[in-house]
Amino acid sequence: MTERRIIIEMGMGNDLHGMDYQKAAARAIEDAIRHSTLPIFKATGLDHAEMRVQVTVGVQEPDRLDPAALAHGLPRGRAEVRAVKGGQNVANPQTGETQVIATATVEAFLPEQAGRWRLSES
Repeated sequence: MTERRIIIEMGMGNDLHGMDYQKAAARAIEDAIRHSTLPIFKATGLDHAEMRVQVTVGVQEPDRLDPAALAHGLPRGRAEVRAVKGGQNVANPQTGETQVIATATVEAFLPEQAGRWRLSES
């Protein structure tokens, strides 16, 4: 079945004192989804289960992420999370700490909707 991307959002998250990649990634995803709303579901009666959500998270050490746990935290749709090398680690020479910065893209896809609904005149 043909899908159409209905939204793409970007986000950034960080962990300043624990070098916790999972926390930074979760914050990046939250940042991305906090900037959007999908009124199409209420307006058309579509079921959220029809939506596929593809998340790509970039951190310097992607093997330290648990993509399944990150997907479980998404509020709607059938979520898939992919971890890739990206983001940034920023060392603080005064304290020896490393700040972790994660980036995320959240894309939502729906099956082709042609003929399934239309906007009313009112």
